[in-house]
Amino acid sequence: MPAPVDSNLIRLRIATRAGVFRAEYSATGLAQLHFPTAGSPPLRPVLGRRAPRVRPWHTATKAALKAILAGRAPHRFPPLDLSAGSAFQQAVWRALAKIPLGETRSYGEIARALGKPKSVRAVGGACGANPIPVLIPCHRVLAAQGKLGGFSGGLDWKRRLLAREGLNPR
Repeated sequence: MPAPVDSNLIRLRIATRAGVFRAEYSATGLAQLHFPTAGSPPLRPVLGRRAPRVRPWHTATKAALKAILAGRAPHRFPPLDLSAGSAFQQAVWRALAKIPLGETRSYGEIARALGKPKSVRAVGGACGANPIPVLIPCHRVLAAQGKLGGFSGGLDWKRRLLAREGLNPR
C-alpha cells in the first residue's frame, strides 16, 4: 500500500536524461527527492503564497541533480528540510553531505565520525531512510571491504551514480 500523500507538500517533476525525478517541497525547503518510477502520485503545481519561495528552490534542485547525474559537483543546493528524521538520522545525513564527489566512506567510518562507532547498523538504517538521495549522497557509502551494500534507489542506481563519479566498487 503506498504511503499517504502529504497535501502540504508541493510536488514538482525534474526531467533528466536518466528519467523523471519527483521533488517535494515543504514550507522550509526540499523535503524529499524520488527516483524515477512508474505509478508516481500526481503532481500538484506550485500555487499560492509559497510559489515565489519554491521556484528558486526548484531551480537549485534541478541544477544540483543534473550536475551530480553528470558526474560534476553542484555549485549550490536548495534549502533542505530534514525534519522528518530523528536527531541521529539528521546527524548521519549531515555527515553524508560532507562526502566529496568521487569519494566514498564506509558505514563504519560514518559511525566513527559521529562518535558512535558501534552504530554501524543504525548508520545503514539512516542511509536507507535518507529522504533526499543523490543530493545527500548516501550512494557514496559502502559496506566493509568496499562492497556495495544497499541503496534505497536500488543497487543499479547506486552503481550508476558511483560510475558517473569515476568509482567502481565491488
